[in-house]
Amino acid sequence: MTRYYWLVEDKAATARHAGDINAAHRWKLPGLASCPGCGATWAGAGHYYPAVDLSALPEQASFLKARPEPFSEYARLRELVRPLAPPHVPLPPGTRFGPLEGTARGDLGPFTWIGNALLLMRQDALEQLQMKDVYGFIGGWASLRFRQKSPPAYFEPQLQPHGRLHPDCLPRDATPPCGTCGWVDLSRPEEPVLDATAIPPNLDIFRLGNFATMIVSTERFMNAVLQSKLKGIRFLELAMR
Repeated sequence: MTRYYWLVEDKAATARHAGDINAAHRWKLPGLASCPGCGATWAGAGHYYPAVDLSALPEQASFLKARPEPFSEYARLRELVRPLAPPHVPLPPGTRFGPLEGTARGDLGPFTWIGNALLLMRQDALEQLQMKDVYGFIGGWASLRFRQKSPPAYFEPQLQPHGRLHPDCLPRDATPPCGTCGWVDLSRPEEPVLDATAIPPNLDIFRLGNFATMIVSTERFMNAVLQSKLKGIRFLELAMR
């Protein structure tokens, strides 16, 4: 039976690298102001599509600035993007598209993180993993401005949402998602459990469908990272039910 792992930053490893990064995706859906269904004002995290190019949209300027919008405007912009996005993925308020753009300095290591849910891979690390035939790597190259000569290239894998946490690890009295905007007031459980019936086949790395800030991998991906002696990721084994 395949074992699965939650990927988090190995802060002890990344702290050894004297570098930092300040970058954001080029385009984004607006946040939602006062949903007519539940009243929530929010923007999600973990929904990043670096391979989705919005430059051909006549209204691409509407996706450049992060801001809250009424539901009608958010929904209108969401439907403009939908034909360009991967099929069947949710596009909640705050979904990001296109390459990461910004500045970086110093040594970021083979893996670097922005926040706790956005993982970047240095080009040589990506190539080593591809040589070991791990599955799930589409994405985009970050557009980072370094001051140093011959700066490294970093790749952001496009990790689509798949699978879900098992209901047994979630509160029994949890409010269901809003039928209008999808908002759900739910914190990640202290001991996450995967729903074994919803694991995606043929993917070695993905995000969880109902907790997109959680990056999950197979044991195969973990072994490829460890065998290649690539630092920056901690692997926490997930129970399944």
